[in-house]
Amino acid sequence: MASVIRKDINKFVKELKKHYSDVWKMPSSKYLDNPDFIVIDPKTGKKVKVSFVALDDGETVSIVYDELS
Repeated sequence: MASVIRKDINKFVKELKKHYSDVWKMPSSKYLDNPDFIVIDPKTGKKVKVSFVALDDGETVSIVYDELS
């Protein structure tokens, strides 16, 4: 089950891009079928799924996200 984070989505994505070099909006990514966490904007109710994509050796390669609503 994915963890839920309640935070402004635009600020959250900016923070991700600040700390990780590869952050991609990929609406139909297979990695979002089982996301690592879901971000919910407490003011608007807007939701975003977020997943870390890693190689077999565990090195984080990128982050993918998709706006749900």
